[in-house]
Amino acid sequence: MAIFSVYVVNKAGGLIYQLDHYAPRSDTEKTFSFPLDLVLRPRDERVVVAFGQRDGIRVGHAVLAINGAEVNGRLTADGKDLSPEVGSSGIEMLETDTFKLHCFQTLTGIKFVVLADPRQAGIDALLRKIYEIYSDFALKNPFYSLEMPIRCELFDQNLKLALEVAEKAGPFGPGS
Repeated sequence: MAIFSVYVVNKAGGLIYQLDHYAPRSDTEKTFSFPLDLVLRPRDERVVVAFGQRDGIRVGHAVLAINGAEVNGRLTADGKDLSPEVGSSGIEMLETDTFKLHCFQTLTGIKFVVLADPRQAGIDALLRKIYEIYSDFALKNPFYSLEMPIRCELFDQNLKLALEVAEKAGPFGPGS
């Protein structure tokens, strides 16, 4: 099991941190820029996700579930889950056949996004741990400005350590 990437997005939608932790073996390199231009299309009785063509990226993963609700090859009933309407908190988890995208949005609007293997357990706890690391090593850094890119060696080191622990040991306990 593996954690592929970690992204931190500020409240304006700008990417302020990116870590490619594990690069899966594939024929093409995948690049994700924010905001994600997410387009769902039905194809061969499956719903396929395509991230914007502006970067020359074509990702044809089949969407299995959105926020835990199965898609089952139709867009009409479940497409509403992607809409940022009143009462919606946005995408919390997007599941495809090859990865899961997990998103945790704080009350201040900072978003933490993790791309992981679909079988990887404990991602919700990992997202909370990443938020704790962000609070401890980025926000408490006197040289860090809010909403700006994170360039802190202690943040990098502790994030990589947390990812290794999550991959090897599974979920984080309440006291970790």
